[in-house]
Amino acid sequence: MWVWIAVVVIALIVLIFAASRLLGRLPGLRRAALKLQRRQEEALGLQAGAEQLQETMLGLQERAERAHDKVAQIQAARGR
Repeated sequence: MWVWIAVVVIALIVLIFAASRLLGRLPGLRRAALKLQRRQEEALGLQAGAEQLQETMLGLQERAERAHDKVAQIQAARGR
């Protein structure tokens, strides 16, 4: 009977020790989670900026192609 009580007490001591170490690490884990969340928000902002830049580049490419076609038409009209 005393052996079982000793086993239970030792198991409780080990459990309390493990729980205290885990609870001691929670603030660090919370800070890391907040840092990751901020970085994710920054990444989403950069992704939106990159998509907008890509749309701008496509628009500029279309304008350059139209300008090139216009120059080709003008040169063809001049007989070159």
